[in-house]
Amino acid sequence: MIQRYFSGLRFGMLLQIAIGPMCLMVFNTAKNAGFWVAMSLVLAVALVDAFYIALASVGVSRIMEKESVKKVFKVVGALVLILFGLNIILGVFGVNLIPGLNLKPTSSSVFLQGLVLTLSNPLTIAFWGSVLTTKIIEEQFDKKELLVFSCGLVSATLLFMTFVAILGTILSNFISPAVANVLNVCVGALIVFFGLKMLLKKEKE
Repeated sequence: MIQRYFSGLRFGMLLQIAIGPMCLMVFNTAKNAGFWVAMSLVLAVALVDAFYIALASVGVSRIMEKESVKKVFKVVGALVLILFGLNIILGVFGVNLIPGLNLKPTSSSVFLQGLVLTLSNPLTIAFWGSVLTTKIIEEQFDKKELLVFSCGLVSATLLFMTFVAILGTILSNFISPAVANVLNVCVGALIVFFGLKMLLKKEKE
């Protein structure tokens, strides 16, 4: 069983290498508000990952294969990312698109932001469903082995995101306010880019 856990951990770390919007959000939060505030965001991401992995393991991911459902959630997820990205950019200039969000958030507000952002992309269920299905076929997992493997996947999210939070916290000590504002704009622009990419991406026929 320990081998299954570390197999999930290694595989999860490989998946984390593909840096996405939540990784950027964790870095930006740590840089602006500190390590512990960023960790509340990390916890939210890991909890939603665990939730989606659980749904995928019981077959809910099949629902996301329907084109009509997929299109709706793709648009919703993309718009949420774009909105949050624009809020970060405009926040540099003292403008908040979303009431209650700013560049110096609290742990509770960041946790809620993390839940909203991560839950807004239910297509993740389909992704985890394909990952777990592949592993079940390749490794012939039973239910207990699948659970242990999934724990390894979630642990990878926690470890990688924690490292990102540490990196953001360390860099904040060496970054001037002007440079921090530039980085905020860059991070916001990248998150908007992820949203637009999701929105404009054409499905394979």
